[in-house]
Amino acid sequence: MAALLLAAPVPAAPLLAAPLLAAPPLAVAPLAVAPLAVSPLATSAQATPAQTVPSRAGDIANGRRIVEDRAQGACVLCHAGPFPAPHLQGTIGPPLNGVGARLPPDALRRRLTDPARFNPDTPMPAYGNAANLNRVGAAWRGRPILNPDQIEDVVAYLATLRDP
Repeated sequence: MAALLLAAPVPAAPLLAAPLLAAPPLAVAPLAVAPLAVSPLATSAQATPAQTVPSRAGDIANGRRIVEDRAQGACVLCHAGPFPAPHLQGTIGPPLNGVGARLPPDALRRRLTDPARFNPDTPMPAYGNAANLNRVGAAWRGRPILNPDQIEDVVAYLATLRDP
């Protein structure tokens, strides 16, 4: 008769009771995801000519400030590029070096306002959208991350990034 060996139960590792780190509202909003959300600036599927024509030319200097501001545009949280403090730039999204040479302004605008159209799994927020968002910080609920003029400023700046 073979003896049956039973192993003693292994005690489960204790769960860590450390509290989750709470992010400030400005850090939460850029991470909100809008799967297949419709932006106020519209995508080509719902666009009318009045919606796709910018109300004014973008301000390149203001666009640069928005892109580089980790609290306002938060672009550098996920993207690297020709910005100050390269050690603080993200690697989640593609680098923005040369994006103005790769994409025309209308494509840049669509990627800012409806990124899920290009990649349904993207963590990039729809910057002009305030509806159908998930996990949005209280300070950002009901309002877009960027208004239409700020989006035009960012598009104008990104269009200048032509060097790889």
